[in-house]
Amino acid sequence: MDGGTEIGWEPHEVALLGGGPRAAVTVAVVALHLLGAVETGPGRTLCATGPEPEGLGPFEGTVLDCLREPLTARELVRHADVRLALALTRIPLAEDGLLTHPWLRPSRGARRRVAFWRERHPLPAVRHGLTDEDTLLAVALHGDAALRLLLPRFALRTGLMDPGAPAADGVRFSLGRGRFLRWRDEYEDSVSGDWGGTGHGDHSGGCGSGGGGGSD
Repeated sequence: MDGGTEIGWEPHEVALLGGGPRAAVTVAVVALHLLGAVETGPGRTLCATGPEPEGLGPFEGTVLDCLREPLTARELVRHADVRLALALTRIPLAEDGLLTHPWLRPSRGARRRVAFWRERHPLPAVRHGLTDEDTLLAVALHGDAALRLLLPRFALRTGLMDPGAPAADGVRFSLGRGRFLRWRDEYEDSVSGDWGGTGHGDHSGGCGSGGGGGSD
């Protein structure tokens, strides 16, 4: 799902630059939910449902593959395959000078560009009439505040959003870990293990059936 064409980055890349790895995973999960490919599972888990949507990018495809078995949001962001996918996502961003070495934090230019797009695309006043691309970009730029407005039930049921976080206090991506500001411990070493498990496109197993069409 390509919602970052105006900006030039994919939504999960916008989120990675503006909020770190957990932000990127949050946006990927929301994208899959809007496509009807991920729903809530037992015990506040996330779970893949149905076949893989057409045209899925490699990052979202990796996240979907990991959810063929139910995982909590916290387990998902720590999954070795997701961590490697995040590392691979960083490579072209670093080559474009958007991430600085050696810690691969966003460069000053990247932060300015994200701030510009956040100002240009403020949090919507209502969710009525928004396209899926609008929703993804809002989540990528505004984090929990956008989830609270646009996908409150899904975000709370799956632990993507901290219900105790204040309604307006900077940009936050809680992802089931409680409150944290956007640059707290995100840029830990993300390369751990190898791809392992099933490759992208191997959809044996799964949990649940059908898809909710992305409705909240």
